[in-house]
Amino acid sequence: MTTIKLAIGSILIGFAVLGLKAAAYWMTGSVALLSDALESTVNVATAFAALIAIRIAAKPADDAHPYGHHKAEFFSAVLEGIMIIVAAVLIFKQAYHGFVHPTPINAPTAGLIVNMAATVINGLWAWVLITRGRKQKSPALVADGKHLFTDVLTSVGVAVGVVLAVVTGWWILDPALAALVAVHILWSGSKIVKESLSGLMDEAVSEQVLDDIRTVIAAQAEGAIEAHDLRTRHAGIVTFIDFHLVVAGDTTVFEAHEICDRIETALQDLLDDAKVTIHVEPEHKLKETGAIIIE
Repeated sequence: MTTIKLAIGSILIGFAVLGLKAAAYWMTGSVALLSDALESTVNVATAFAALIAIRIAAKPADDAHPYGHHKAEFFSAVLEGIMIIVAAVLIFKQAYHGFVHPTPINAPTAGLIVNMAATVINGLWAWVLITRGRKQKSPALVADGKHLFTDVLTSVGVAVGVVLAVVTGWWILDPALAALVAVHILWSGSKIVKESLSGLMDEAVSEQVLDDIRTVIAAQAEGAIEAHDLRTRHAGIVTFIDFHLVVAGDTTVFEAHEICDRIETALQDLLDDAKVTIHVEPEHKLKETGAIIIE
């Protein structure tokens, strides 16, 4: 399934889940179930944002954007985190009114069944988005999936709280649980924003991936002497890699080009959509520290 189709699927699933959760709130009048429904409105809005970002990110590079449009997905993920925070504020407001005027919950069994049906749908789709998003290196899809998974956890907590409120008759538990839901998704939203901002700030790849890159360069650069000043950054599905390659003074342009092509091919086999830039240098540019010694 393509990234675009997954994003469209998120919109359809979001509307279905929102309808079920809204129905559960209408049946019960539970503030906690209302908080669950409010979070689902964010799901729908961010699913639209993810679709737009993914379509922009898929555009080829042009004169105005020679490195492509891949970072558009990070903006979507940041927006999603911000909207989660807004939802948390709205839930706090509803929880406050529930504390001031606690009311009994109507038809709790039927409402919980409907809400749990929505939770199961969310859980399955969250798993699809996270696994496919990581495979396709889509920050927007992964962020959407993580948000949905957070929604699943809060929905389960809401269900437990509603049951306790009904069994004990302590109706104050209903708004109290809504407030806990708001705290939980507030933490989740801040985490998503932090992760997305790191991508916008040209964060390097992980140490494990960096070690793999060094290993590939060392193994594939036969004919060169060393590589140094290795730098990486990621933008959506693309990983940018650049470094300096030192060759002997009598190496021809053709030979140096062949070495670079071999390294580039191996790095692209290691990382899909890798963009590699290699600056060839003569022997007097050797560095004593921090260099990759060619095998």
